[in-house]
Formats: sequence, structure tokens, C-alpha cells
Amino acid sequence: MRITEIREVDVPLQGDIANAVVSFAEHKVSLVAVVSDVVRDGAPLTGVAFNSIGRHAQGGILRDRMIPRLLEADPDTLVDPDSGRLDPARVLAGALRDEKPGGHGDRAAAAGAVELACWDLLAKANGEPAYVTIARAHGRTPVHVGVPVYAAGGYYQAVDDLAGLTDEVRDYLDAGYPAVKIKIGGLPLADDLRRVEAAVAAAGAGERVAVDANGRFDRERALAYAEALAPLGLRWYEEAVDPLDFALTAELTSAYDGPIATGENLFSRQDVANLLRFGGVRPDRDLLQMDAGLSYGLTEYAAMVALMEQAGFDRRAAVPHGGHLVNLHIVVGLGLGGCEAYPGVFQPFGGYSDDCVLADGLIRPADHPGFGLEAKVGLGDEIAKLVA
Repeated sequence: MRITEIREVDVPLQGDIANAVVSFAEHKVSLVAVVSDVVRDGAPLTGVAFNSIGRHAQGGILRDRMIPRLLEADPDTLVDPDSGRLDPARVLAGALRDEKPGGHGDRAAAAGAVELACWDLLAKANGEPAYVTIARAHGRTPVHVGVPVYAAGGYYQAVDDLAGLTDEVRDYLDAGYPAVKIKIGGLPLADDLRRVEAAVAAAGAGERVAVDANGRFDRERALAYAEALAPLGLRWYEEAVDPLDFALTAELTSAYDGPIATGENLFSRQDVANLLRFGGVRPDRDLLQMDAGLSYGLTEYAAMVALMEQAGFDRRAAVPHGGHLVNLHIVVGLGLGGCEAYPGVFQPFGGYSDDCVLADGLIRPADHPGFGLEAKVGLGDEIAKLVA
């Protein structure tokens, strides 16, 4: 198996929503296709993926650095010598040739899109869903019954009202999602607290509602929110402070007895090692949300999960950020603790294809070969244009 071409395109997210830090009105996502020399049904077999949601597209890094490196590489350096098929880890190493250590930012998302497209390609070559290929490669059995899922929403809208938020929470629960997550940090504490209390009332219990500040808070606000939120018994308190301020994270875990969630903005195993050493995260309750699409792909993400386990965490404490099909397959394949869903936002990437099964609070992928991105409404159209 050889790479004959790598294509990329920047696809805009739909909608005008914001969290406490970022407006997504002008965000785009890098959609990548890795084309192989294997021909199926008269067309080259092609793997497709993207760099997750929440960070900007990485077209410049892909076009100027990573794609040329891979196309110029000796093809034998990119394949598993035993199977003759592309090796995602070798492809990742080729994409990162001549890159210095450290600085794990946008390049991590660029590389992740290419590496994940290789997993899609391998699964299609095997004629099986990506979660099966992922599980086999990591010596695991897929979680065929499905994995826990929650609906992420509650974003700040141009017109924000409690009635609309309440209706949104109820709609997610009525659709079968057992829990929801809403945003905080974009309003004064008193106003945000009213939003959280309204969501809890609509959900029926604090344990069915998580809140996410997207790293907005300084020490004073993080601790003030912790004190105000503690009586509500929330599912978790997410990304209160800068993701690399491990000392402040440790202070927060000492002050807040409930679960915290963090890690979605850590893009390397070294970042995760530092969080585990210095961040005060607690294996008995806290959740880690690293996202393969933002952190060099599945190769690096699996190393992060291994570090978690070495630090005493169960792998079910890993609940990746980014509610989309790629992470659903990773969670099912690696036996992680659950996944996020974006049923109402971040289209065409957010959420799952209509044939994914949601029942009893669990979700499982459909059995399309690969990640099944082509079956996702809207996203399938973008893929068709890219690979035509």
C-alpha cells in the first residue's frame, strides 16, 4: 500500500455560537483525504479524517510542511514491513520530520488529521469499522454494546434566555442522552449560576449536568465558581483555568470535592505527564478529555491513555473532547469511559450519523467501513467533493 496523494480542504462550521472565550462563527476544520494505490470498485481506496472541533483549520501547515514530506518520503518508510500496509505511527513520524520537540500547538492538530485518515484507510482496507481495527491494533476487544454518551450544548447565543436553555436541555434528554453539558464563564457568576440552576432543574438532578468554562478563569473566579457550584452536585466542573497552569489546577482540586474534567487542550504525552505529576488530578473521580484529533492522532493518544493508567487512573476516566464519529470509534475500540456528542452544534462535523444506535444512555457506531464519515449528513457531501 502506498500513498499517491493527500488532499485537504478547510470546511466552515455552521452556526453562530460562542463559549466564554471563543466565537465559532469564523471557525473552519481541516478535512483530509489520504489516497492510496489500492483500487476497490474502480476507485482508489481513500482514508478520510479531520482535525477535530474547537481549533482552527491547519491548511497552511499541511500544505507547506507535512504533505510534501510524506509525498517525498521513501514509501517503504511509511508501511508496516510485515503487512505491507500503511503504518499510522510511521506516517506520523514522516509528517513530523525536521520538527523540533515542544511547541505542541497547531501542528499537533495538522498531524492528527493525517494520522487518523490512515486509520480510516486501514479499516476500509480490512472491510470493517474503524473501532474493530483500532481494538485489534491495541490488543483489546471492542465495546460492542456501546459506550456512555452525553450531549454538549448550552452555548451562549446572540439572544440568551433561560427558557431557551431549559428547552435545549430537555430536548437532549428526550432524545435519549442521559446527561448534558453547558457553558459557563461568559456572564457574571450570579447570571451563570441561574443558567446552571435552570439546567439542573430541567435535567432533574445535578449529576446529569456538567459545566465547562473553557479555561476562562483566573484563580479568584475559579475558586468562587467552585464554591458556588459545590452544593449542586454536578457531574463535573470542566476546564476552569488555563490548561497548562498545573499549580492552579491542583489548587482547584484541593478546594472542590466534586469531579473536575480537563485535558482537551493538552496535545502531547509530555503535557499529560505534567498534568498527572503536578495538576493534583484524582484517579477516584476526575476525568481527562484529551482528543486524538488535536494531539497527533491515535498513536499519541494511546500513549496518553497508557500514562493515565500508570498514574493509577482507570482508562474509563478518559472521556475525549469532541463529539464526533472519529472519537466514538476510538472510545469503543479502546474501551474508554464515554464520549461527548454535539447533536445540535458544530455541523457538519458534530454529532453522529443517523444510523448510530443510541439506547439506554449508550451509543455505538454503525458498521460502515472506516469511521463512517461518509454516512454523516452534510459531512458526506464535503467528503464527496474532496475525493471526487
